[in-house]
Amino acid sequence: TGAIGLYNIGQSCCLNSLLQVFLMNIHFTGILRRITVPPRAVQKRKNVPYQMLLLLEEMQCSKQKAVSPVDLAHCLSVYKVKLFVQHDAAQLFLTLWNLIKRQMKNPELAGKLSDLYTICVQEQVACQKCLFETKRNSSMLTLPLPVLDANSHMLKTLEDCLQCFFHPEELTDQNMCFCEQCGRKTPFLQSMKLVHLPQTLTIHLKRFCFEKSAHIHKLSHYLPFPQDLDFNAILTENQCQADDNEKAAWQYELFAVVAHSGSTNCGHYCAYIRSLTECKWYCFNDSEVCQVSWDDVKCTYGHSNLHWGQTAYLLIYMKKHPQ
Repeated sequence: TGAIGLYNIGQSCCLNSLLQVFLMNIHFTGILRRITVPPRAVQKRKNVPYQMLLLLEEMQCSKQKAVSPVDLAHCLSVYKVKLFVQHDAAQLFLTLWNLIKRQMKNPELAGKLSDLYTICVQEQVACQKCLFETKRNSSMLTLPLPVLDANSHMLKTLEDCLQCFFHPEELTDQNMCFCEQCGRKTPFLQSMKLVHLPQTLTIHLKRFCFEKSAHIHKLSHYLPFPQDLDFNAILTENQCQADDNEKAAWQYELFAVVAHSGSTNCGHYCAYIRSLTECKWYCFNDSEVCQVSWDDVKCTYGHSNLHWGQTAYLLIYMKKHPQ
């Protein structure tokens, strides 16, 4: 099948899962194959994109069920990515992506990488007394969606999470802001509008939250997500700041799920990925790779009574191309 596993070299399940998601994305590997090879051996050992390319080629040439990512892991350790520790997949994804981008010497390729993953939103704050408002565009690599609403009630679907993320928030009482027009602190309305979505969209379900005791708690409740996602059907006109051509491309289909099982202190990651060439789902669990069904992927929706079960943590959607 061409689906090759990665050996666990010591609590590397999080890294392995993310590497599989990167390397099974043909849009990403198309960029990776065009990088400039560092001229010296010491530079090669320290270059993250080059080490990822070597790993990709080893996986594609291997006749074994799995290969070892040890050279890439040692390369990452040069940049303070710790080995043999548990990582958070959302944080490690950002760390990996930024290292790859920073070490791509070709500006064209770095730009293509940004285009492939970067989300653009417009943040607005408006004084509720004089209506003075400020706007600014900002970029992000993931949509960090809450799984609880403002009243700490469990959200029931991914669409609810998106609505909650883009819902305006009133800043009152101790959260009031200083208004330059009024010359004092006043209630503000803070809102966010969607401007641009990339080819590869990464959604971070904020399943881990702090309790009052500063203890990190995992939210494992049932939260279904669709195979097909249309942002035009979810967000209102007031939640978007984009032209019709941009919005016409906001049709997505699920590409991968990075799932977490276990507790916050003792957990394990694996990745469910839909092959873009075969259109079949595979489960990448370190060195073990097997074909699975959509029903198997749906088992990552979560369950309040099964805290140790697999729960989707990162959802990666791929933009549909018009026929």
